[in-house]
Amino acid sequence: MTRFISLNHLITTLLIFISINTFSQDLSYEDGKKYILGGLEVTGLVSYNEQTVKTYTGLRVGQPITIPGEQISGVINKLWGLELFSGIDVYITDIKGNDIFLELHIVERPTLTDVTFYGVKNRKVEELVKDTDLKKGKKITESLISNTKNYLTNKYKKQGYLNTKVTIATKKDTSETNARSMVVNIKKGDKVKIKDIVFEGNEELSDKKLRKALKNTKKKRLGRFWKKSKFIKKDYEEDLGLLIDKYAENGFRDARVISDTLVKVDDNNIQLNIKVEEGNKYYFGDIDFVGNTVYTDRQLSQVLGIKKGATYNGVLLRERIADNSKPDPSDVTSLYQNNGYLFSTINPVEVSAANDTINFEIRIIEGKETFLDHVTVNGNDKTNDHVIFRELRTRPGQKYNKSDIIRSIRELGQLGFFDAEQITPDVLNANPNEGTVDLSWNLVESGSSQIELQGGYGGGGFIGTLGLSFSNFSIQNLFKGEAYKPVPMGDGQTFALRLQASRTFRVYSLNFSEPWLGGKKPVRFNLSLSRTQQFAASFGGRDGIQVDKNQQFSITGVTAGLAKRVQWPDDFFTISHSLSYQLYDFRNYNIGLFNFGNGKANALAYTLGISRNATLGGRIFPRGGSNFEITAKFTPPYSLFSNKDFRALTDRSTELQPIVNQQRTQGIQTSPEITELENADQERFRLLEYYKIKFKGDWYTTLVDKLVLRTNAEFGFLGNYNSDIGDVPFERFFVGGDGLGNFTLDGRDVVQLRGYDNQSLTPVDPISRQQEGGIVYNKFSLELRYPLTLKPSASIYGLAFLEGGNSFSNFQQFNPFQLKRSAGVGVRIFMPAFGLLGIDFGYGFDEDLRPQSAGQGPSGWQTHFIIGQQF
Repeated sequence: MTRFISLNHLITTLLIFISINTFSQDLSYEDGKKYILGGLEVTGLVSYNEQTVKTYTGLRVGQPITIPGEQISGVINKLWGLELFSGIDVYITDIKGNDIFLELHIVERPTLTDVTFYGVKNRKVEELVKDTDLKKGKKITESLISNTKNYLTNKYKKQGYLNTKVTIATKKDTSETNARSMVVNIKKGDKVKIKDIVFEGNEELSDKKLRKALKNTKKKRLGRFWKKSKFIKKDYEEDLGLLIDKYAENGFRDARVISDTLVKVDDNNIQLNIKVEEGNKYYFGDIDFVGNTVYTDRQLSQVLGIKKGATYNGVLLRERIADNSKPDPSDVTSLYQNNGYLFSTINPVEVSAANDTINFEIRIIEGKETFLDHVTVNGNDKTNDHVIFRELRTRPGQKYNKSDIIRSIRELGQLGFFDAEQITPDVLNANPNEGTVDLSWNLVESGSSQIELQGGYGGGGFIGTLGLSFSNFSIQNLFKGEAYKPVPMGDGQTFALRLQASRTFRVYSLNFSEPWLGGKKPVRFNLSLSRTQQFAASFGGRDGIQVDKNQQFSITGVTAGLAKRVQWPDDFFTISHSLSYQLYDFRNYNIGLFNFGNGKANALAYTLGISRNATLGGRIFPRGGSNFEITAKFTPPYSLFSNKDFRALTDRSTELQPIVNQQRTQGIQTSPEITELENADQERFRLLEYYKIKFKGDWYTTLVDKLVLRTNAEFGFLGNYNSDIGDVPFERFFVGGDGLGNFTLDGRDVVQLRGYDNQSLTPVDPISRQQEGGIVYNKFSLELRYPLTLKPSASIYGLAFLEGGNSFSNFQQFNPFQLKRSAGVGVRIFMPAFGLLGIDFGYGFDEDLRPQSAGQGPSGWQTHFIIGQQF
């Protein structure tokens, strides 16, 4: 028999031991003897092809080979490098003359078939498998297990789980050949908290100031809820930099952290010991500008805003040179970049330090004026290019201007067609020698159309609503069949249609808006048509409600308006004009809201509006800026041109009102008094005359991270020209509740004030005992908002609010500090296809204005569902 000799891979590079026993005789060879490879056999393979392995080794039958030698060593090292095999041996199977025959025996590593995680939530497993690359078919190696263990341990330690322990085990999987499954057990334990932060070496700044400088590293304290006391290594390392910045803000330029130590108190608590060296306190000396030709030293000094003799503040100096924390800062770098000098560089250099005074040179390389060469937009699959370009303030050939880019981001976000969080302007092909750059606007379109389809039960019957709103409509493609996707889109116009009906009322409305009338300037044209019908209803009988369509009240209205963006006082202002006509038609309709049940009232009104919208961060979740609007609505003063004795009509109406109320309570629908009262009020209100002033302001402030404070103030007043006629029964203010006016019979303004029933903060007529609507109202609110997600598919944010407001029957009673107060929490969800949805839980601290609420105490908890409200 033949005895095979193993070429052990562990010592192959040093020596190959060869011993051959042929016909029971030992054969010996000198090291490094040359042969011709007569044959190569690969054994031990399970999942790999023999010819593939032979090819990979590079050994070919008939080639010269030295045994032992570098060729065999190289083959073994090459195969080991694949990390696919756990054993590689080379055997000499035979030698015939100069021909040598070899066997390559391979032991394949097992294949991973399945991995199971313990100690983590199921929804996290897929992410962990992806991060660790533990996919099926992966070869199980020592390095794979070690790397996986280290990755998972470090991952959770970075999140504050310093006691994380990870164990990994494998077991044979008999369902497949040479396969093993893996079990990963993760024991995170509790997050380690910081029991105390101890400073050493600080004499000028107190421990309290230094702890406050650590933004995200806080020690445990009773009542702390916003900033947690959990130790996160990454946050801690960033906070050490902020600690040095705190010293730099107070003049200690040379301050440094000498050492920082983490001391384990117990399994769940640690103590941080930070030793600092403060150094000396410094002051600003002379600050000279070098290299500036575009701006004078005086102009630059005004922007820098640092005076000689002021306490040295390295953070302030850095921010005044280039403040990267704000989109539109007032710093020296922005001053140059807003005037076309994109390639300018501004560097503050310490030129001397005498005693405690540091002198600086602000060295400026202005570079060449930069102009925009090409401006492109990407990602707009639905929106036509011209809709985007007309909002951009960056045009080819213009000087580069950073502030124009910031403003363009805002304008595109305000359109509502794109995800405001993903509007990205990229500067490309920058050429400092030529002074040109290209600008590419990368956009992600979000849904701009909404559908409202709902049904419910209310008012004694089923209420159905169908609403369609297309905010990126294209009327010019209305008759092009290929443009329907599903409707003509892309020109930035708004088209909305809403239908609502029940057994007791019907509402129809249509609205069309073109934001750039004529396509040259931002002049918005708006046209709206509406019709509302309300039928008389009585409760009782077999069907629960009886509807009489012969008794109805309807409003038919049309409004046309123009709004133009102006340049003064700044170009955030818009002035709007609109002309509206409404016909109020009563047909045998007596419900107590109005004194005449038959007849018509006409309202022709002109509205002037001034608004300024300078919010930042998109329409759905603004993060800064403000938005205010004031409108004044006027009708012609008809009574000035009339000879009617309106005082007599008003006095007679007041005299008859109690008598008529009593008769109607008794079921009397026809009497001389009722007829006379209806005729008197018909004469008074045939041509409505009034003026209506409204103000609304919203201010948005980012407090910390993404936490935004919305401050709101509102005011409204309905007045008359002629006290002999009095205030019109229409156009009044109804305050309280969710603010949703599904349909309004009389042009009323429905004002939201959460924590109270709908319209329960509305004055009640002392004679008819029915809500008559307010003549004046005011409202104030504070609302904290925090986003949970701002993805294009759905934007969600939570909120907490404080509100106060009230309405009054006349201006003499008006007291802006006599408020009905409330507080609560809520959530908003904006989905492009359905608009804004939300729910609020509000607590009213005061009584409402309804007579039945007198002496009943606070309004208490109220639940409000929000659909389509303002953001």
